[in-house]
Formats: sequence, structure tokens, C-alpha cells
Amino acid sequence: MPMQAQTTLTDLENSTEFWPRHIGITEPDAKHMLAAIGAASVQTLIDSIVPASIAQRDAMALPAPVTEVQALAEMRAIAQKNQRLKSHIGQGYYGNHLPGVILRNVLENPAWYTAYTPYQAEISQGRMEALLNFQTMVTDLTGMDIANASMLDEATAAAEAMALAKRSVKSKSAVFVVSGYCHPQTIAVLRTRATPLDIEIVLTQSQEEWHNALAQPHFAALAQYPASIGGVHDYSEAAAATHAQQGAFIMAADLLALTLLKSPAEMGADIVVGTTQRFGMPMGAGGPHAGYMACLDAFKRSLPGRLVGVSVDSHGNPAFRLALQTREQHIRREKATSNICTAQVLPAVIASMYAVYHGPQGLARIAQRTARLTAILAKGLQALGQKLYASSAFDTLTVLTNDATDSVLAAAVAQGVNLRRVCAQSVGIALDETSTRADVELLLGLFAKTQATPDLNQLDDGQDLIPKDLRRNSAYLTHPVFNSHHSETAMLRYLRSLSDKDLALDRSMIPLGSCTMKLNATSEMIPITWPEFADIHPYAPAEQLAGYAELDAQLRQWLCSITGYAGVSLQPNAGSQGEYAGLLAIKAYHEAKGDTQRTICLIPSSAHGTNPASAQMVGLQVVVTACDKQGNVDLADLRAKCEQYSDRLACIMITYPSTHGVFETQVREICELVHQHGGRVYVDGANMNAMVGLAQPGQFGGDVSHLNLHKTFCIPHGGGGPGVGPVCVAADLVPFLPSTLNTPGSVGPVSAAPYGNAAVLPISWMYIRMMGDAGLRQATQTAILSANYISSQLKEHFPTLYASENGRVAHECILDLRPIKDACGITAEDVAKRLIDYGFHAPTLSFPVPGTLMVEPTESESLAELDRFIEAMVSIRQEIAQVENGTWPQDNNPLVHAPHTAASLLVGDWTAPYSREQAAYPVARLKQSKYWCPVGRVDNVYGDRNLFCSCLPIQAYED
Repeated sequence: MPMQAQTTLTDLENSTEFWPRHIGITEPDAKHMLAAIGAASVQTLIDSIVPASIAQRDAMALPAPVTEVQALAEMRAIAQKNQRLKSHIGQGYYGNHLPGVILRNVLENPAWYTAYTPYQAEISQGRMEALLNFQTMVTDLTGMDIANASMLDEATAAAEAMALAKRSVKSKSAVFVVSGYCHPQTIAVLRTRATPLDIEIVLTQSQEEWHNALAQPHFAALAQYPASIGGVHDYSEAAAATHAQQGAFIMAADLLALTLLKSPAEMGADIVVGTTQRFGMPMGAGGPHAGYMACLDAFKRSLPGRLVGVSVDSHGNPAFRLALQTREQHIRREKATSNICTAQVLPAVIASMYAVYHGPQGLARIAQRTARLTAILAKGLQALGQKLYASSAFDTLTVLTNDATDSVLAAAVAQGVNLRRVCAQSVGIALDETSTRADVELLLGLFAKTQATPDLNQLDDGQDLIPKDLRRNSAYLTHPVFNSHHSETAMLRYLRSLSDKDLALDRSMIPLGSCTMKLNATSEMIPITWPEFADIHPYAPAEQLAGYAELDAQLRQWLCSITGYAGVSLQPNAGSQGEYAGLLAIKAYHEAKGDTQRTICLIPSSAHGTNPASAQMVGLQVVVTACDKQGNVDLADLRAKCEQYSDRLACIMITYPSTHGVFETQVREICELVHQHGGRVYVDGANMNAMVGLAQPGQFGGDVSHLNLHKTFCIPHGGGGPGVGPVCVAADLVPFLPSTLNTPGSVGPVSAAPYGNAAVLPISWMYIRMMGDAGLRQATQTAILSANYISSQLKEHFPTLYASENGRVAHECILDLRPIKDACGITAEDVAKRLIDYGFHAPTLSFPVPGTLMVEPTESESLAELDRFIEAMVSIRQEIAQVENGTWPQDNNPLVHAPHTAASLLVGDWTAPYSREQAAYPVARLKQSKYWCPVGRVDNVYGDRNLFCSCLPIQAYED
């Protein structure tokens, strides 16, 4: 037995055990890569890339790393500080039962949660079918013509609907009428969004005010259905009144209630919004949950968010793709209709599968049971002498308490129950899928005092409280997909069949530049389904959310230490919302100083498209500044623009490292120049994975940044969401961070829940806790090393477009394929599709430069996987050479026909000038493990010309 090196107890405790599990490059690997690059050491490489003027010298103030087991134990201790009471608060958040087959095979399955946004349609057919189910579910229940593939939450969906109506209707009014029966958080977010757009919110607090407001000029109106505090109302006359003013009528509707209620379309609604939370997603202190938006056909071309459509592939078979305005903010920029980039795909998939599993009868039964229990509770309360706000109801009752609200709430908490404080004179009680007879008996006991509790059997007369003229008569969810998978065996196989069609991070590297597809470690994911985190209502009493408060505070403190900023808000539930909140803070800061004229936002031409879209949403005027040939901000042009707009300059938005994947050496000068003219500096944190531990935007001149926790800090992309986009600010901007209420000076809330997508915050907490200062720094260094390794290994085949003077890149590299197209017609898209045959998701295609591929490997990929990708790219370049030399025709070669399906290779008469083996197995290792693409290349033009965005008739799949 060989002698073992002497070790200390500290060594054996192995507090850094997670580092090599997260970082895929070993020390011998790094030496090999450094030799290939031509760098003496990792530190030498970093010093040659990160400008000395911004290089971080001090350690981040983070706790020392711990093992996975220790981190989970600490996380458990925090979780247990939350108090799990039975929630009857309602207000848009409800208890439900997520079927175990969906919990295990979607929410906890990396095949689903590690998938990327389905921009490459061919390798995203499974998740897009799930999203098409979601859209069909929404259109069926609302009665609308079309629905998108999810929004961030109900409140922001309502705000997007407000903006959609404003730009779509004939009315020139700036008035938006809002019913006081809407959820309070929706009203608060509407106020935040309306102010910079000069929209006047008219909030009505009674039926009389509502009718009077609708009789006056307005461009849209919003009603809640059923009402937030109970009551089911017919809005047909209200919709007609809005239409008479040439406006759009918007309804925020509960999808479960719509299984029993007359649809919004039948009342004349133009746009319908809401949340799908009660379709299987835990409350999770507010998120993530998939919001939805549906509308009439007349509004579809301006519908924000993502839309899955049905097209055909190169073989004429049905195939799914993102349709119409997909990521349209990158095309229209400051003229974009929305800045939404991240949806809530994983929660949307869960909601759609909840509907698939239960089917129309199952959903109706859940709704009927909820409505029946509500009716029984109402009759029991009335028998006890209690007065109710409304005689109609689906799941919510409001009890008039005669100023006894506080005592009723306290008595309920003492019995382990949370009720809603509506006002000093009333409390709300909401029932849901989890409600039982015992719950109703307990609730009646709270009000019985010395009286006997009524017998539930005697109270049940077989009726609910839904008005007869509002009962649903129209069919819904008639498509076979909602009527075929009700056994667990059938559902399990359906889910497996969908995930098998997709290419996610559990199969291979996803080398997407700017998107940072890094490891979502299992230990990071485990806490999100703990009941102590999952079963918490966002508006439960503050003392019951002590664990979430501690989690929020610690994570904010750590992010401040990492970024160098003074304050952070975790409320934004997407990077786009973080951008929005940060720009609102800058605008509010200027206005507080009386500088209301500062409305100019400078944005380099290379910026992410969400930047100008966000700027226009907060009422700033975008002025584009030039970039030089290396992709850096043109300082001369910036100086001229700063002088031209000096008195009006609000801010500049820059991305660092730049969108072109380079650390610009003059970033301090850029920041100082803007500050000299009274502007603030917004540093887009999309590329923070290249800076953690190496540079701090809050210290080199940044005033505001948003981060993407779903990128740098390991929250999974989930097929395009959920996300978290914290906004980080300098000390003098802290008072202007988003708040729960519209308090004076604050910009107000930017999402529905106080803590945003709180339920996924444990993921980033776990990552930082297990990595510590040194681990995070090593991860960043490794990401930069891997990107430079790929760039150096491919430079003879696909030159890197932008690099520093010494030829280095940051954490990503842009491969220039434009000369190839000029030489032989092969495009970057052809290469992207051919990579599918090699088992890879394509790099980012044609962004930020058309005709290029932007590659970001991340620190979690092994050297073997990097070499596999390099091998694939070199092999593809050799295939291109055969087109260049005339061996293969430009219009008949494996690149233009890629991706190849198994069916396409099994045809009897093979006439292609390349072999079937060349098509399927261009490199030998593919014979050992092969991903088969389910469809051929998808026809984008056909999909937009023949827009179809709901489930196809079953025969279309068979044909």
C-alpha cells in the first residue's frame, strides 16, 4: 500500500469539495490549455485581459466555503424560520397539489430545467409542444383568439396589457380605468408602469365610480374576474362602454374559475391576463409563476413576449418555432413594444402539464369542489350571523367584521390559519384545491365564538354561489392532448417523449455567448421544493417569512460584496425588469434633484436590444453612440454626444465586458466622462460571469447594474425562465430601489411579489455559499481560460472577430463566418444547424454581429467537452471546404440540408452527393452516442405567413 501524504484535519474536512464539482477544468487540463494559448499561468492570462485600472485587489466579503452537506444544513435552518400556516389569503396566490409525476419528471428533471430558450427550433420541439399546450389551454379557457407562451406574473402582464392597448386602439385618451376590485399588487405595479408613460390611472372604488369612469374618454379599462375580494360580475356592459370610447377592455381572469364561468371573450373582452400559479406551482412566497396574456386576433402582431407557432420543416412535416415578434426588442430596439426577454417557461410547462394530466373533467372537478366548499362556508357564516360583502363567489368571501379585523386575524393565526386583511372592517377568506371539510369547520369555528358550529352536511344543498347567467356553457380543452394522458403511466411516457426531443445541458455543452449556460448543481436545486420554502404565501404576516427575509438579506449583502455596490433589490423577476428598475431609479434620482430635463440615455450601437427597449419604457430618449472597428465604445463620439446633451444627459448604458466579448481598457474614462456631465452610468451585468472576483462595476464607475441570477449565479434557464434580475445601485440611489408599496420617492414595485421570484433564491445562495471568495474567482478565471482556449484552437478555421490588442478575449468569442458566406454561400445558420447533427446546441447566432457565432463555454465544461466542440467545428470547416472546392454543390451538401433526421436517412433512394454516414456520423464518436433531431430545418417564413399558435388537430401529427 503506497504511503499517503500527511494531511491535516482541515484538509480532510474538504470545505472546498464543491469547487471541482462545479469547475470542469482540472489543474493538468489548465496547464495543457495555457500551453495551447501561449500563457505562462492563469494569473498571467487574466492580467493580460482585465485592465489593471479596474482589476480587483481585495477579497470579497463572503463567508468561507462549506461542503454541500453543510450548505444544505444551513439552508434548512434558514428555511425552518419560515412559518407554514394554512393560507386562506388568496389575492392571486393559492395552495394546490402538484402531481408527483410532474414534480419528479419536470420540476426536478434537468432535461427540462437546464434547457435554453427555444431559439434553435429543431432541438426544442419537446418544450415548444408543451408551450403550445399552454397557449391552447389559455385560449380555450379565456375564449380569446391567441395567447403567448407566458408572462412574468399577473401584475406585469396587466401592465403589458395596458401598454398593448395604448398603442393599439383608436382612442387618444391617456386615461386607464382600473377597478378597485383588482388585486392590490396589480394596481401598484400598474402605477409604477404608468407614470413614466404619462398614463393616468383612474382607480374606481365603487360600482358608481366604475360606471361613471367608463362613460368618460379612456383608452382601456381593467377588471378582475372574479373580484379580488369575492363576487362574480358580468362585465358585458362595461366592455361595451369601453368600446364606445374606442378603447380596449382588459380582464384579469382566474383560469381555474373559468372552467365554471362564462369566458371573458363572451363578455366582449379584448385582452385577458392572469396567472397560472394555481395550476400546480407552489406559492413560493411569490414566484416563479407563469403569467399569461391572451387577446383578439386584431392585437396579435403587437402581442408582447414569446409566441410558439406551428410551421413545417424541410420535409413538409409540422414543426414548432417561435413566431412573429420573438425577441423583437433586438430588432426594433428603442421602438420595441416591450423589453421582455425572459418568460416563465418552466412554470408554464408545469401549468400546461397540470391541465394535460387532469384534463377538462379533472380541472372542473377541482373547481367545483372549491366552489362548493366556498358556498358551504358562506352559508355557515351567515347562519352564525356574519355579513358577507357579496352574494356571489367562486372561491373567495369577504366577511364584514365591524372593526374587529385584527382580533379575527389574530385568532386565526392562533389556530394555524392566515386570513386576508382587506381593511379594518373586513377580512377575506379564500379556498383552493387543498381546502377540505376540516378547513371549513375550523374557519366556521373562528366566527362561532360561543355558538355551535353548523353541520356541513346540512349546509350542503348541492349548489355553489355562481350566478346562473354567468355559468360556462362553452367547451374547452377538447384537443386529444388534454384527454389522453390521465394515468400516471401515460403521463410519464408523454413527458419522456417530449424531453427526448430536446437538447438540454444534461446532454451536452450549450455554448451560447452572452447567455452563460453553466451548471445548475443538484445540491443548489434541492431546497426549492422544500415545503418550508414552497408553501409560503407572499402576503403572509412578515414574522412568518423570517426565513425568506434572512435569505433575501444575506444574498443582497453577498451580491453587494461581489459587485461593489451599496444596495440591491431582488424584486425584479427577470433581467429585463432589473434593467427597467435600474433606469427608473436613475430617472427618480434626477427628478428628486429637480433635474427633470435629464431624459437622454446614451447607448452604444453594440448594446443588448433590451437596453434601448427598457430606456423607452421609462420615458428616456435613446441616443445611439458609435463603436470603433474593434467593437469598443468610440470615445470621440461619446465625448461629442456628452457635450451635445450635457444639460439633458440622464445616463449611459454599457455592457461590460462588452457585447463583443472584450474588456474595454477605457471603461473608467467612459464612466468619468459621463459623470462630468451629470449623468449616471448603467453597467449591464449580462456578462458578470467574466468579472466576479476580478472587477467590480460599483468600484470602477458604475452607478447601477442588473445581474442575471439565471446566468452568473446558477439559477437554471428552464427553457427560457424563470429568471431573477437583481438591481444593484450606488449609495445615493438606494432610496430609489423598488419597494412593495408606492411610497414617496420610491419607484414602486416592479413585480407582483415583494421578494420577486423568491422560491429560486436558494439556488444562488447555495452556489455562493459553497464557492466562497476564492472559488468564485477561480470559476471566473476558468471561464475566461476556456473561451480563450476555444478561440485559439479555432482561429485557423474560424477567426475571432473581436479581441484585445494582444489577441485575447473575455469569457466569450465571436467567430466570424461572413467570409465563408461570401466565398461559397454557406451561412452561419447552416453551421448552427449542422452542429445539431454533431450533438450540439448552436452558439448564439448572428448576435451581436450578423453572420457570426458567439461562443461562451462557461467554467463548468470539461476539457473533453471543449475538445469535442472544437473537433465538431473543425470537421464542419472541412465540410465547408468541400463546398468551396466544388466537391459538393452549394445547394446540395450536408450543411444546407442539416439537421438530418433519422427518417430522412432511411429513404430508399439516396441521391445526395454525400453519404448517409457522412450525414449522421461525421465524426467517429457519434456512433457511440447520437442525438437524433426530431424534425428537419424549420421554415420560418412559412410559420409567420401561416400563423397557427394552438394545438394542431391530431391528424396533422399523423399526416
